[in-house]
Amino acid sequence: MVPAYNEELELPATLQSIARSADSIPEEYEIIVVDDASTDATAELARQAGARVVAIDRRQIAAARNAGARSARGDVLVFVDADTRIKSHHVTGALAALREGCVGGGARLITDGEIPRWSRISIFVFTAIYFGVNLGAGAFLFTSRAHFEAAGGFDEQYFAGEEVYFSLALRRLGRFRILREPIVTSGRKLRMYSAGYILWKTLAIVLGGPNVARSRQRLDLWYDGKREKKPV
Repeated sequence: MVPAYNEELELPATLQSIARSADSIPEEYEIIVVDDASTDATAELARQAGARVVAIDRRQIAAARNAGARSARGDVLVFVDADTRIKSHHVTGALAALREGCVGGGARLITDGEIPRWSRISIFVFTAIYFGVNLGAGAFLFTSRAHFEAAGGFDEQYFAGEEVYFSLALRRLGRFRILREPIVTSGRKLRMYSAGYILWKTLAIVLGGPNVARSRQRLDLWYDGKREKKPV
């Protein structure tokens, strides 16, 4: 499941990485792109790449992920962000974790392209803490359909941080595994916005708590729709 809003630049490479990774295993699979009110060529490019497109009009990533899960036909659910590249070992690692009794999991992450020095330090500290406490990042999450439903899916109260609540809900059901090999996700926000702006918006969520995460209007860093002119 790939949630997408105006991702015509990043999406083709993401879908290519997913298809290439899934083709390496002897399992049937489908790729679902949830087009959440895009105004660009996101849906058409997804179809051209062989993905099934589910259209919604919510402008909310939790709702997009849930819509993808509801439309999926399989018993294993893997969520990949539209600006994220995975490899075959992420697919095989996720399947192995589920076979071994894990309820779900995620993967560590690194960013693509050149990013400012301040952001390299910030990412290092953030990932050490975040994955150290065994939480999954929204860029790559996996679970079974049964555990997805038992966890209640992604909480649509939240416009940001929904992956934290989803990870915690899964952890209450059993073992949650973070794969060691990192996925590659876009560093575009770190290139497009200043350190001060990102710090301010991040602190607003940390200090404001769930109330801030429930308001799209207060989360423009995630929802303003700005994109780089081309992938780096």
